[in-house]
Amino acid sequence: MPGIVGIISKRSREETEHNLHIMIKCMMHEPAYNLGTYINDQLGFYVGWVCHKDSFADCMPVFNEQKDMVLIFSGENFPEQELEGSLKRQGHEFKPSNASSLIHQYEEEGEDFLQHLNGWFSGVLIDLHKQRLMLFNDRYGLGRIYYHENADGFYFSSEAKSLLKILPELRQLDFTSLGETFSCGCVLQNRTLFSNISLLPGGSKWVLTGTHNIKKDSHFNRELWENQPLLSGAEYYEKLKETFSRVLPKYFSGPRKVGMSLTGGIDGRMIMAWANRRPGELPCYTFGGTYRDCADVRIARRIAKICKQPHETIVVDSQFFSEFPSLAEKTVFVSDGTMDVSGSVELYVNRIANQIAPVRLTGNYGDEILRNNVTFKPDIPNEDLLEPEFAQLVRNASATYQREQQCHKVSFIAFKQVPWHHYSRLSVEQSQITMRSPYLDNDLVSLMYQAPPDLLLSNNPSLHLIADGNVDLARIPTDRGLLYRPIPAITKLQCLYAKFMSKAEYAYDYGMPQWVAGIDHMLAPLHLEKLFLGRNKFYHFRVWYRDRLSQYLKDILLDSRTLTRPYLKGKFFEQNLLSHIAGKRNYTVEISKILTTELIQRQLIEMK
Repeated sequence: MPGIVGIISKRSREETEHNLHIMIKCMMHEPAYNLGTYINDQLGFYVGWVCHKDSFADCMPVFNEQKDMVLIFSGENFPEQELEGSLKRQGHEFKPSNASSLIHQYEEEGEDFLQHLNGWFSGVLIDLHKQRLMLFNDRYGLGRIYYHENADGFYFSSEAKSLLKILPELRQLDFTSLGETFSCGCVLQNRTLFSNISLLPGGSKWVLTGTHNIKKDSHFNRELWENQPLLSGAEYYEKLKETFSRVLPKYFSGPRKVGMSLTGGIDGRMIMAWANRRPGELPCYTFGGTYRDCADVRIARRIAKICKQPHETIVVDSQFFSEFPSLAEKTVFVSDGTMDVSGSVELYVNRIANQIAPVRLTGNYGDEILRNNVTFKPDIPNEDLLEPEFAQLVRNASATYQREQQCHKVSFIAFKQVPWHHYSRLSVEQSQITMRSPYLDNDLVSLMYQAPPDLLLSNNPSLHLIADGNVDLARIPTDRGLLYRPIPAITKLQCLYAKFMSKAEYAYDYGMPQWVAGIDHMLAPLHLEKLFLGRNKFYHFRVWYRDRLSQYLKDILLDSRTLTRPYLKGKFFEQNLLSHIAGKRNYTVEISKILTTELIQRQLIEMK
């Protein structure tokens, strides 16, 4: 995934520069990436970067006119036009399409310039006059930075593997963190999977004036948002419409082609309703499976047609299965183990999406931010597979989760759920394509703190916004059967049917009860999965693990190295795996977790 790396050390230039290049090489997941370094051996600052070609950050390093300030930036920024206009009036020269303006913002505003940044990013700003380095990231923490400090210096990277590669003593799993991933699907409290590797909090502004002289500060205080007054329902909707229509055009900006990732839900449709793109200007695509056109594909195709935009279906086909071993291993490696092997699907489809357009605009995070949907919670797997001490750590994660929920709900979603839970999938996506979503725009998230509580739990403001933007789009039911102006009885029946089919598909896939798995095994010749699968989802790992991927599972998971891991009851897991492959039981979730953890062991802990 594109990002930054760095070493602050007084060790020899030859040794430190060598290590810097090793760190960068760990992040070169695609040959099309661009890379570079900035080194000031007198101050002991060694910084490198990796970026998508022609992206917003593909102009590093950026200097001011006097060459005494230098910026290395990763990610994107979506500022108000007034800021860039002010810089031009003050005589600064830069390209609005890339990050070259940011160094001049620092010249004019000092560290306060960070408060005006709007996007997902991380960066290093070196002020040669003050002989200091400032390390920072966005307020949500999606511009993830791992770091470690030892007697030789301070090390940081957008990817933990860069630190693991040059500091082999760090290659140890933190079992408390691993227990949280088994329970919650992610590590909590801004910790990492690895002992002695820490995570920079979101909104950080750390200033280093020497190898071990670090001033740890923040450029954003979320209490400023939390303490805003609530608006009335009418005031909130008008402000929502004004804010959304104002910020959305920024997410189509830049010289690179933007593609729209469409589903059958609400949030992508809101973007289409207000996009105002010329016919044929915005290529649209939807991810699909092989059983049938799922609801997302059918609805997205209609949306694109109404908006006079082209539409493609990116299918998870037989090629995916032939590539699954490498895709699964790359998913775990790219994400530093934060994304489980199901992310192999995301790696596959986003690689294809990049061929359509290098920038992917998506409705991701809309349901979470606009409607306060909490999308992760503790879900303890079958403890019989786990050694007792580790099983206790898995159970402990529930108490940690409950403590972290004791805050403003919007804050929990924006500053905990998004960087802890959603980051994993984003890291895989960003390795292939530049991801954008207007739903984490600073102005839009800030507004959610002023929303009346009942409207934060309602679909109506979003459906109303679609109707105000494009009334024709409002006439198409969503994948859940929702309409802004429901048709009595008919809309209710559509919603009930959609809900039933969604639950039926889940019950026939990840959520299949064990007693149903036994019946399904007896009726296997009928291939009942064809009746349920593919209606809402385009990936189906229960069936895939049982059939097409079973040999790979046996090769990896029945290996003696796997079965003797200290957290796993190897013999019992072996029985469960073979039972799943035989179709008699359902251990999809457990298989995914154990396979992911084994790949973490082999690629990150035992890396060469």
